Amino acid sequence: MEARRKFSVKAFIKANGVPIMFFILCGLGVLASGKPIGFLMQEAIGRMARNSFLVLSLVVPIVAGLGLNFAIVLGAMAGQAGLIAVAAAKIRGLMGLFTAILVAFPLALLLGWTAGTIMNKAKGREMIAGMILGFFMNGVYMLVFLFGAGTVLPIKDPAMILPQGYGLRNTVDLQVIKWSLDNLLKVRIGPVSLPLATFAASALLSWGIVKLFSTKLGQDMRAVGQDLRIAEVAGIKVDRTRMIAMLLSTVLGSIGQIIFLQNIGTLNVYDSHGQTATFAIAALLVGGATVTKATVGQALLGTFMFHLLFIVSPYAGQNLLGSAMVGEYFRAFIAYAVIAFSLALHSLQRSRMAVRR
Repeated sequence: MEARRKFSVKAFIKANGVPIMFFILCGLGVLASGKPIGFLMQEAIGRMARNSFLVLSLVVPIVAGLGLNFAIVLGAMAGQAGLIAVAAAKIRGLMGLFTAILVAFPLALLLGWTAGTIMNKAKGREMIAGMILGFFMNGVYMLVFLFGAGTVLPIKDPAMILPQGYGLRNTVDLQVIKWSLDNLLKVRIGPVSLPLATFAASALLSWGIVKLFSTKLGQDMRAVGQDLRIAEVAGIKVDRTRMIAMLLSTVLGSIGQIIFLQNIGTLNVYDSHGQTATFAIAALLVGGATVTKATVGQALLGTFMFHLLFIVSPYAGQNLLGSAMVGEYFRAFIAYAVIAFSLALHSLQRSRMAVRR
């Protein structure tokens, strides 16, 4: 019995090494920051509210065998296009928020279909294909808003257009929809303010993902994610299933970016989407997800721990080393290191499986 218990503990630590390590890092960071728990909880809850939807949108493609969806940045671009349209038309409040989603939806479908088509041509190399596709579409996005805004796109607001009469300024004010979802239903518990409507959106998505995987389509996605050849032999339309997963992820990513930016209240036109994939993927991996396995629980846990570490790092760096920039460098290092570690581990596991076969 004792041997069994020791084995169980060892297996648990081995299976959950990344979340345990980050839990310890978060605890040490909280102690080193010297900040009150109420302040840290308020900051962590605010970050979790605006980031959870984006991180959850990555779960479906992982289960469907598409790996870490770096192409989620395409959805972020679609969401930002919707927000630019709303800011130009000055549509306020929830009406503006839903209008942004309506504008983003067809764009996200088109971009998701493009990404899905490419992923089906690049089986086994989806992550690098998604990353390169993101870089390419970033160039197209910049071309559209640097030269198309004010010429092809009817945007004439001088607060948005550059002095030469075309091209969007670097920053667009989103006051028309700022906190429109967050303030819809807010509850205060002691020092902590909870944006219940924003959390409800993430909860609804979480429920939807869980229900999806209990349907035939969800089971097909699991089968495709486990083994493409066996799924094909079983009569599952592999390419179609993968396409649906990519479409879902891209559309959800566009909505997630809109939720994120309505909380921020300012759109950095040419850079807001730049780190979307990196930070969302890192948060998911921190929760214990891998390249081939992810759950709703891992997404939510990872979002909380990753962003709590983001909050405490500058304060801990200031207190321990006299420089907040050390904390800034540390959290950037963490974001890229956890992705690199996960990819290296995935490569090692695939090599071992190939040797066994």
